[in-house]
Amino acid sequence: MRLKDHNIILEYWCSIKIWVAYLIVKIFYRKDRETIVLVGGNLGEKYEDNAAVFHRYLVNNYSDQMKIYWMYDPKFDYINQYSIPHAVPLGSFRNYLLFFRASYTVHGHSIIYDLAPFMDRYIFLNKKAEMLHISHGIECFKRILIQKEDIPLLKRCDYFNCASNYEYEIKRDQWKMPEEKLIITGMARFDRLPPNEPPVHMKRLLLMLTWREWLFDLSEKEFKESEYFQATVGLLKSEELHSLLTDHQLELRVILHPFMKKYEDYFRMDGYMNEHMSFFSFGEILVMDELTEADMLITDYSSISWDFLYMNKPIIFYTFDQQEFLSNRGSYLDLDKDLYGYKANTQNEVLSYLSHVLNDGKYDNPYFDKAENYIDFFDQQNCERLATELFSKHYVTKRTGSKDKHALADNFPLVSNEAVQYNCNK
Repeated sequence: MRLKDHNIILEYWCSIKIWVAYLIVKIFYRKDRETIVLVGGNLGEKYEDNAAVFHRYLVNNYSDQMKIYWMYDPKFDYINQYSIPHAVPLGSFRNYLLFFRASYTVHGHSIIYDLAPFMDRYIFLNKKAEMLHISHGIECFKRILIQKEDIPLLKRCDYFNCASNYEYEIKRDQWKMPEEKLIITGMARFDRLPPNEPPVHMKRLLLMLTWREWLFDLSEKEFKESEYFQATVGLLKSEELHSLLTDHQLELRVILHPFMKKYEDYFRMDGYMNEHMSFFSFGEILVMDELTEADMLITDYSSISWDFLYMNKPIIFYTFDQQEFLSNRGSYLDLDKDLYGYKANTQNEVLSYLSHVLNDGKYDNPYFDKAENYIDFFDQQNCERLATELFSKHYVTKRTGSKDKHALADNFPLVSNEAVQYNCNK
């Protein structure tokens, strides 16, 4: 499955631009000494998450030493809104020219969606850039899914950042990543969050569930009969939930994962949304704002729960389809023992925990002591560590002992073409 519409003519046209850009750089930029950094994330559609936070850090701290560019999808108008300097449209000739000139590249999801469209077949042409995959969440909840075409892109990456030693061990032992490619730096977006700062008042509740690749391509009838839909709508329709929201003057904001966008209309049903409930499309909000402004989270297996743990805010894990989730996807966590919040298998348990938190008046996360098992840094210096690792000549020298710096084991767990790509496994 592709994350953007595939157009054969567009692919052909971009292929021509790729080859022309490559030849121009090969001929006219042989002695190019300008240090260029390309950064992209969220498929070029939004300016947030780890890639955007790291980009802003680089602009603020390294602009005098190198030229820093942000790659964006021209269909989305946010460049002027956030005053993003040196923004380049994805798929443009300039995009490919810079890609082959770049000294460093940083992407959050995938090279072909964040940095250079249709580059998967031509990635071997770029032998210059040091490439960093900056995770858009801690890789613990979902086992990795990789399609065959992803492997060359992963091989080409020089670094994979890790939020902690815990994540480092997963990528080393489970993903079979070479140790010299793994750098423990912390997660960039944590620099924007207040560590260990539980809410003083409970005013806003965020309901945000992750996506499930086995629900893709279902008919409307099939989707509405799914456990995912029934559990979500069942909770939203609950009279007890409505009473809790009203009695405590609590706002509930419901946000679907962007990969579930095609099903949004099914959730916008009359009859269960009251004055204390709001439904938002992913494109209508900024996730970083939602994280900081929400006082509590209800989720299933979403990586945004790490942000709430980092801030010491209460979390309810609604694991209504745990067995199906483990059978279809699997997890690196023991979902019965390792969760860092209240674990609710049923709707009644969700409401019971929510009532307990609201009535008890203690709004910290009682499982916060587990945070140090998964998160190594609470100093808001993750971007600094990441930049130091990426640009340090010492680090590059340290890695040259490998015969092939782009070597990577080929025994990734592959999935069928119907599954969604590894780099969108959040």
